[in-house]
Amino acid sequence: MRVLAACSLGGSGHLNPLRPLLRAAERQGHETLVAGPPALGDLVIAAGHRFAACGEPAEADVAPIRERLPVAPAAEASRLANRELFGRMATEAMLPGMARVFDEWCPELVLRDPCEYASAVVAHGAGIATHQVGISVADGESASISIAAPALERFRPGLADELRASPYLTQFPASLDPSPFPRTRRYHGDGGFAPGRRPARGRDRPRLYVSFGTVLGHMTIAADVYRTALLALTQLDADVLFTVGRQFDPADLGPLPPHVRVERWVEQTEVLGDVDAVVCHGGSGTLFGAIGAGVPVVVVPLFADQFENGRRVARAGAGLVVERPGPPDGGRSVVGADDAPRIAQAIDAVLGDARYRFAAGQIGDEMAATPSAGELISELVQGGGGS
Repeated sequence: MRVLAACSLGGSGHLNPLRPLLRAAERQGHETLVAGPPALGDLVIAAGHRFAACGEPAEADVAPIRERLPVAPAAEASRLANRELFGRMATEAMLPGMARVFDEWCPELVLRDPCEYASAVVAHGAGIATHQVGISVADGESASISIAAPALERFRPGLADELRASPYLTQFPASLDPSPFPRTRRYHGDGGFAPGRRPARGRDRPRLYVSFGTVLGHMTIAADVYRTALLALTQLDADVLFTVGRQFDPADLGPLPPHVRVERWVEQTEVLGDVDAVVCHGGSGTLFGAIGAGVPVVVVPLFADQFENGRRVARAGAGLVVERPGPPDGGRSVVGADDAPRIAQAIDAVLGDARYRFAAGQIGDEMAATPSAGELISELVQGGGGS
């Protein structure tokens, strides 16, 4: 079977949820192809997958939206991202190339990033089985369809309803992520460590993994956010691995504390099995990757779904959230140097209280008990791509 993975703007956070299913399909002998914006090509090829470049909006059009996301009121930010950026601009740019992929490669099963709509326009029109692969919490993704609907209906009338009815595949746990999609399937990938398989550490100092994802590096606030995190880490008695993404030059951070190592990129699944806590912005990939490995988190949200993601994990007792109160107009404020002591206190609390690790381990066990990506792919293929 020919399995197409369709991915929109957003970098590794949008690609990584597709990868366990792609790897499973390849192990079972199926042909796979990733279609997405040209900027995604290096990531896809580095991950070992074939890539077909479609289109992408001009950077001059994307940049003003990206800069507005961390400070706009939540409703405005959601409209800018879901309707304008993903629903209208990215779909317009992707659609001609995506149509060519369908014509020339003839996929039989489509796995799509929920923010990537061009494949849905083509696949639903051709009657090809299409599955949404969750990159965020399900009710947020359902709401995103409603917000994007005015733009989507211009490409294909009835598309929003078709998306709500299509199968929804997610690695996120039911206890934190109840789904409004009627055809929801949960699964787990093959990377990292399930809580019951974590190796013994045998060391005196805790280890932290700090990451604010790949999108932040494109924003003008990036340096200030990274320096705030470094201030919080300076006095901690811990060994720290800090990643800043491929767009940001670590040299711009200046001198580093001796216990902090900064890299542009690491493979997350290679480090989560050997850290004691994760500090992140609450992006779903890093956050649920950590929890899935039984690692507690400190969340410093910046934009998009990160605020709600962090609050859900905190309510479950698997971590803490450090937010900055927004201005009176309903906008949001980005963390700054004066928030560093609160971030440091949250890290100390998570490292010092075993209840956070226990709660993360319980959620990780729940995630590990779902079918594997390979089992799910087998079912989809046996069903002819349906569910």
